[in-house]
Amino acid sequence: MPGLCRDCLHWEDGDAPVRRCPACGSPRWRTHPELGRLSIAHIDCDAFYAAVEKRDNPALEDKPLIVGGGGRRGVVSTACYIARTYGVRSAMPMFKARAACPHAVVLPPDMGKYREAGRTIRAMMLEATPLVEPLSLDEAFLDLTGTERLHKGPPALTLARLLRRIEREVRVTTSAGLAPNKFLAKVASDLDKPRGFSVIGRAEAMDFLRDRPVSTIWGVGRSLGSQLEAHGIRRIGDLLRFEENDLLARYGQIGRRLYRFARGQDDRKVTPDSPAKSVSAETTFETDLATLDALDPVLWRMAEKLARRLREQKLAGLSLVLKLKTDSFRTVTRTRALPRPEWTADGLYRAARPMLEGEIGQARYRLLGIGVQRVTPRPDALADDLFDTDAEGRRKRTAAEDAMDALRRKFGTEAVFKGRGLPRN
Repeated sequence: MPGLCRDCLHWEDGDAPVRRCPACGSPRWRTHPELGRLSIAHIDCDAFYAAVEKRDNPALEDKPLIVGGGGRRGVVSTACYIARTYGVRSAMPMFKARAACPHAVVLPPDMGKYREAGRTIRAMMLEATPLVEPLSLDEAFLDLTGTERLHKGPPALTLARLLRRIEREVRVTTSAGLAPNKFLAKVASDLDKPRGFSVIGRAEAMDFLRDRPVSTIWGVGRSLGSQLEAHGIRRIGDLLRFEENDLLARYGQIGRRLYRFARGQDDRKVTPDSPAKSVSAETTFETDLATLDALDPVLWRMAEKLARRLREQKLAGLSLVLKLKTDSFRTVTRTRALPRPEWTADGLYRAARPMLEGEIGQARYRLLGIGVQRVTPRPDALADDLFDTDAEGRRKRTAAEDAMDALRRKFGTEAVFKGRGLPRN
């Protein structure tokens, strides 16, 4: 049975499984019958934001750390593993996190620092294989098929080398899953955090999945989970009673995924540079807001934030979405098509403002966000468009926002802003 040491990277094709590395004695020795044949990996950094903060401030190393919005309605972005022992979890309201772990250190996110670390990690992944499909700053699928000659070893060994390099050079830890497809690789990477290295083979997949909650399947959220539970489907094994056509009839297209994933089947390819389908920005208020005077400056700030994200990725949107959450936690979304690709804050704001005006007087709101869908590569802002009557204005607005971006990069995000984003009072 093939074996691999996570510490000394010793690889062995021996027949007898052992508990420790034969070369260095490390307990981080992994054996699996299919270890030498599997090549689809999922890598996820462990508590990434918190890990970067602890890396840069050793005084935080042994303390519970929470990264997220510090206000009354803020939420947890990431909690370190010490804080998690107190019950703190990502997306938890900050007031609940503070109650669960009152002695925790709470820091606001520093996205620039996290993006820099993420770019370094991404570059290391691409040295291992060109087939890298990013899911977030610190998470990606890798297809290591055919890399044996280049890296002089099986994909499992290349993956272990990559994880050790990230830990040594970026100084954050990672967990990985190795499997025959993306779904199983993602499941595997969650099994043994932090610093995990888990393997799920093709032969064991169905038995492995059988007793796991159906929420393990990507796309099964609270709503679908409730529907499935109402039909007596709580575990993945419960899905094995149904034919594919039955699940399609009951649940639509996701029924096909339920049928296949329950059997450990996933034919999705690892797709490098998979285009974004949407980009958004949103904020939760400290107190509920109801008037246009109060909400309009927030809309502008979210338009600026969204525009910066689009410019960073050289993208534009063809459809605009306004999102509001009422004081009774009801989510309201409004969508409109845009006449042309849009990426400027001014253009996004002008399109969203009439949508916001239509919701004034309907409720008090605790959250506002805007986003774009039908994302497309950003066109050349200076190109002539005979059908664009505002072409010159768009060129000027784009140049102004590019200049503001340059100032913010040099002097900080609050270095320059428009008065439109200031509260009316």
